[in-house]
Amino acid sequence: MGALKAGDSMYKIKTLNNISAKGLERFPKSHFELSEAMADPDAILVRSQQLTESDITPSLRAVGRAGAGVNNIPVGAYTSRGIVVFNTPGANANAVKELVMAGLLLSRRGIIQGMAFVDGLGELTDKAELNIRVEAGKKQFKGSELKGKTLGVLGLGAIGSMVADMALQMGMNVLGYDPALSVDAAWRLSSQVQKMDNMQALFARADMLTLHIPALDATRGIINAETLAYCKPGTVLLNFAREELVNNTDLLAALASGQLSQYISDFPTPALIGQAGVMATPHLGASTAEAEENCAMMVADQVKDFLENGNIHNSVNFPNLVLERTNGYRLALANRNVPRILGSVLSILADRNINVIDMLNKSREDVAYNLIDVEVEPTPDLVRDIEKIEGVINVRVFP
Repeated sequence: MGALKAGDSMYKIKTLNNISAKGLERFPKSHFELSEAMADPDAILVRSQQLTESDITPSLRAVGRAGAGVNNIPVGAYTSRGIVVFNTPGANANAVKELVMAGLLLSRRGIIQGMAFVDGLGELTDKAELNIRVEAGKKQFKGSELKGKTLGVLGLGAIGSMVADMALQMGMNVLGYDPALSVDAAWRLSSQVQKMDNMQALFARADMLTLHIPALDATRGIINAETLAYCKPGTVLLNFAREELVNNTDLLAALASGQLSQYISDFPTPALIGQAGVMATPHLGASTAEAEENCAMMVADQVKDFLENGNIHNSVNFPNLVLERTNGYRLALANRNVPRILGSVLSILADRNINVIDMLNKSREDVAYNLIDVEVEPTPDLVRDIEKIEGVINVRVFP
């Protein structure tokens, strides 16, 4: 990909999946053109539509996912082309948390079964007889309270920590385990959450388990015969995170044996529909007006700042890097994470007597990203010389 001079023309944004108008309004019409049919966009905004390598065009610099998961984006392929993929962690956390609360309540009180029983009494017209039938029938739907039960939370990020707090407020004992717990997440977490040393200890002590981890190579199928064997008999499992975390064959075996009493999920699959002990919602986790608006506004702000200033907030494939603008001009450089590239860039600038005002460099796995503010406007020749450096992926210039 060649250099792009920011500000030369309108930024073009391709929008997919009916991105909330609250988010689209964040793009001023004076500098941004938005369309579902944009042929050569600078950025793509997407919710659930599957993207492929064929969606990469020469001008594409960013993809903004209005949500947390990026399973519908081939991140590796986009990274190799220097395309920054953004997501919106935490923007839909409250919506998911509330659905988990509903799942917890449904698992204990026979609510769905009781409502179906009442619906079946529609032929009764005598109030007294209806009351008799209701009182006689309600015994079969006797449940138990959440208060005093132990909830195990696997994954203590934005959603998991909110679920933990909610459960504490409902009088539950809460255990948590997250091998990748960040410093920020640790600060958010209530001191009343008992932190387990490993997943086996978490599963062994919980009456109910809720999953809040991403679907990665290391976590796909993590709920399987081996890990389910750690559970107490009759454990309730809730999955409002990702379908791929659960091995359905092993899950059904655990339900049949009584190791699990219920599986409550936001991901219906043919193998599970109609199975005893399974309740599934149709992927409702982030399906609230508020969550859709929050995700859209958050991803719009991130993509806008990236296109206008080169700053990166909440990327899943490039380092987060924010440098306040100064006077002068800005170079944004994406490159392979190998030695000497930054030194070569600075040497080129020094050879042309170009003074660096400010700069910031960070790396993430196989890629690195640099913002370099300089006093004079970079010329096309300068940009071409930087692009010739082995390992440089792309260069952008900002006025």
